[in-house]
Amino acid sequence: MQGRDLMPAERQTEILERIRKDGRVLATDLAREFSTSEDTIRRALRDLAAQGLCARVYGGALAISPASGTLLQRRREAVGRKLALGQKMASIIRPGQFVFIDAGSTNVAAARSLPSSIGLTVATHDPTIAAVLADRTDLTLITIGGQVNPLIGAAVDGRALRQVLELRPDLLLLGICAIDADDGLAAFHSEDAQMKRALLERSGSAAIAVLNEKLSASAPFQVGAVDVVADLVVEADAPKKIVSGFELQGIRLHRAKALNMKSSGKHIVSNDTVGSRSSKRP
Repeated sequence: MQGRDLMPAERQTEILERIRKDGRVLATDLAREFSTSEDTIRRALRDLAAQGLCARVYGGALAISPASGTLLQRRREAVGRKLALGQKMASIIRPGQFVFIDAGSTNVAAARSLPSSIGLTVATHDPTIAAVLADRTDLTLITIGGQVNPLIGAAVDGRALRQVLELRPDLLLLGICAIDADDGLAAFHSEDAQMKRALLERSGSAAIAVLNEKLSASAPFQVGAVDVVADLVVEADAPKKIVSGFELQGIRLHRAKALNMKSSGKHIVSNDTVGSRSSKRP
């Protein structure tokens, strides 16, 4: 790549490919690799961001999270991968805990994967999650009322927020649109971000399960820094280079089982937990 004379459009194409591949790029690195100035790279990143193809951050750019689609689209996508994440997420819950399950299709999978006779108290503002758990006699279900936002799939209005502020969950299963080790947690809707911040403030500990596409990605509304997360569940093939940044922040990392894809010769791998961290509950 070094020493090549590229037209601006060609340079933007190659930069965009790098963003999609690595999730995050730094202007200084790109300037060195393209043998050009940082100003030239910053202009290219600004143009890509203006087209909605990346998100500008200090020193570089992040990929846009794919979680911006409609609720129906999100629920139909990556079903098997979300199930693997949900099963691993459910495995970190301890009997007798008070758990709040935030909105999200991966968290729906976690709710479906809760083992029987676990003796939980579960609260949620997502009617789909509530429906999954409604006939369970081995747990206590608390539903948060309010107007359901069809883009989010949960109640995030003032009434729901007031009810959440009265709770003190031991564990929050937080749904998130984008997560980056440096840029933190983000969501696509301001009301959703506000609800997530309130949930994080009230919860003793927080766990997140994310698809690879949400790692080193961006969304418009900030939720918080990654140090509010105690446990992060990632896919079996989540890039080690990316997830190591979360481990350096002291987050417990859990890998879900790999999908059993016989046609591609892939096999189930162990879903060992790597890293270590004490509970964040004061």
